[in-house]
Amino acid sequence: MKNKIVTFGEIMLRLATPDYLRFTQTSSYNATFGGGEANVAVSLANYGLETEFITRLPNNDIARACVMDLRRYGVGVDNIVYGGNRVGIYFLETGAVARPSKVIYDRANSSIAEIEPGMIDWKEVFKDAKWFHWTGITPAISEGAAKVCLEAIKVANEMGVTVSCDLNYRKNLWKYGKKASEVMPELVAGCDIVLGNEEDAEKVFGIKPEGFDVTQTAGEVNSAEFESVCTQLMQRFPSIRKVIITLRGSINANHNTWGGVLYSDNSLKISRRYDITHIVDRVGGGDSFMGGLIYGLNTYDDDQKALDFAVAASCLKHTIYGDFNQVTVDEVEKLMGGDGSGRVSR
Repeated sequence: MKNKIVTFGEIMLRLATPDYLRFTQTSSYNATFGGGEANVAVSLANYGLETEFITRLPNNDIARACVMDLRRYGVGVDNIVYGGNRVGIYFLETGAVARPSKVIYDRANSSIAEIEPGMIDWKEVFKDAKWFHWTGITPAISEGAAKVCLEAIKVANEMGVTVSCDLNYRKNLWKYGKKASEVMPELVAGCDIVLGNEEDAEKVFGIKPEGFDVTQTAGEVNSAEFESVCTQLMQRFPSIRKVIITLRGSINANHNTWGGVLYSDNSLKISRRYDITHIVDRVGGGDSFMGGLIYGLNTYDDDQKALDFAVAASCLKHTIYGDFNQVTVDEVEKLMGGDGSGRVSR
């Protein structure tokens, strides 16, 4: 029986300034690992699902530390390929109140940026897989990474593996001469499930809700405005069965509202809206949502419950330091049930 969920992308060394310090202030960095698809795999492993993360890493001690970290969370790493010279790095300065967070990438010429088609045996990877997940970050890394992502999607389609995508537009990554709007359509055309936020569909495909301005939300986002985004995506890409949009209202860097919508079978499901007043770390918030969604769609025979699980899981991620969402199914379901008191568990 095929049960495994496979994710593919880059995992990086994350170097974050401590205690809200700015890059120009700090004399030290907290070192952890993270990356969109790896973050999803860790979430799913925490929920007890069989997962495997596919990437390309150099054969050095930093890469070994990274693989050991993934193993610690129960993520499969047996099909990682090795080559190249470096692990990508991203630097994080955590914002506060009116000062936004900043990310600086140092990932040029990383091992996965130099990946080429044929390096990964996708038929072997997918032989016991039921689901494949990728994000728009991977094809932004390099032309080679985009080609390998397409290679994986085509094999997954041939083998009947469900394919999900988080559009995840990152303008600072598309540097190799092609735009997201040129590369992403062929990739998304092979997807069953697509996730995005209030900007992704607009930046990649020019699809947006009329009259919406992300800079003017003041914490309030009208869920119904996004139904048109979902229907337009489905019209453009007939393979898509479900479109999910995360809805973040930004009051300031430490205080957001958070929710989502799921559109399927001509029906829009709307989640509860959470008021997250003291954000610990919002990096990986979308990935934790995707991990919760994949778990929910594979566990509950109910789109509304799957959406509610995803939103609650991601709400909890905002309270956890680092890229990985280290929560359990029981903790998420308690929050779904209305227990958000934060009382000590004895």
